[in-house]
Amino acid sequence: MIVSCSRRTDIPAFYSEWFMNRLRDGYVCVRNPYNHNQISKIYLSREVVDCIVFWTKNSGPMMKDLDEIHELGYEYYFHFTITPYQTDIEPGLKDKKESVKNFIRLSEKIGKEKVILRYDPILFTPKYTIDYHEKAFEKLCKQVGMHTKKVVISFVDHYRKNHKKLIEADILEPEENQVRDLSVRLVKIASQYGLYLETCAEKYDLADLGIKHGACIDGSYIAELIGSKLINENRKDGNRALCGCMESIDIGQYDTCLHACTYCYANISDRLAKQNNGEHDPKSDILIGRIGRENITVRKGNISFRKDKDLCQQALL
Repeated sequence: MIVSCSRRTDIPAFYSEWFMNRLRDGYVCVRNPYNHNQISKIYLSREVVDCIVFWTKNSGPMMKDLDEIHELGYEYYFHFTITPYQTDIEPGLKDKKESVKNFIRLSEKIGKEKVILRYDPILFTPKYTIDYHEKAFEKLCKQVGMHTKKVVISFVDHYRKNHKKLIEADILEPEENQVRDLSVRLVKIASQYGLYLETCAEKYDLADLGIKHGACIDGSYIAELIGSKLINENRKDGNRALCGCMESIDIGQYDTCLHACTYCYANISDRLAKQNNGEHDPKSDILIGRIGRENITVRKGNISFRKDKDLCQQALL
């Protein structure tokens, strides 16, 4: 089983204590994002978890936990996002110098092959132009290039949750000529620092420029990391259009991230995210609130990729 931690929120930045409690207890409860009264209980023992994929913009709060995660026997890697935007776009990320420092610290701690740099989403405004991104990307590669091997890029998409905020900020979906123009420049810069580029769920085909469609949860990469072939390596996630990721279980919850990024597809509103965060209890089985009278089920289906399927489906209550 691959655990996504998490596309829905930044667990390392805001909920690392809770996450560690879940690992120690060996299970986590997760609300269905479309029906909050439906809750699944997911077994997190080392016997069934093949790999944990972390997504973050601030690994700092979790640094103290990495040794314990390793001692517990879990394999993992990080997607670490650093973008060039200021507080007009990312009001919750006020110190990008600290982001760079955290990226370097993380890479030096766990190895650069386990820290993937994400420069996404790329958006264009009169302020954030192609030339702006070119200069910012080169500066970033100069700072962290020796601390990673791969850079993932994507261009901003309008979703139901972020469309209004993007329009208010005059951020339109990029045109193909903009995408290709900047991509040519990014490839040139990345190659100078020994980095290769991949796209994430991107509708534009940039293979002719040297950028292949990537998979953030990459079965072949995970198999190499854990030293064992995954049974269902080619089974795709299927939840997002154009996504090449293999299937995983996400243990996060939407509307809980406090970064408050304008382009975020995971929050309906910053107010709701703050409200939900206020209901977070690090000792709870579930990320937000506590479990009441809701129905709790064990995740069904073939969710095992290397371990015994039956273990993944054991009831823990």
